[in-house]
Amino acid sequence: MNRTQELSGQLSDEETEFAPSHMAAATGDMPTYQIRAPTTGLPQGVVMAASPGSLHSPQQLAEEATRKRELRLMKNREAAKECRRRKKEYVKCLESRVAVLEVQNRKLIEELETLKNICSLKTD
Repeated sequence: MNRTQELSGQLSDEETEFAPSHMAAATGDMPTYQIRAPTTGLPQGVVMAASPGSLHSPQQLAEEATRKRELRLMKNREAAKECRRRKKEYVKCLESRVAVLEVQNRKLIEELETLKNICSLKTD
């Protein structure tokens, strides 16, 4: 703390000053310290405003909580709807793949039967 601050008695909010007592210097004893509380530059009776979030009434807080809940529920419904859509698309894709593989399997079985018939005719 500089000398001007000490003379004017102004300290920042974070500073608490320990100043030696004047009596200790006069008597030669070990100095005792007095605690000076920080002072603000505001005149007495002036109250600083709190943060905007702390000025809400209980009703406003309840309305805000309700609004947030509704928003969360709406987002959740949209996400669930999108999830169901993707699942349905995935199942359709799997079903079409099954159909293609069944056709391919049938053709391979027919080809195998044909080759077996050809082989059995040659051995006869």
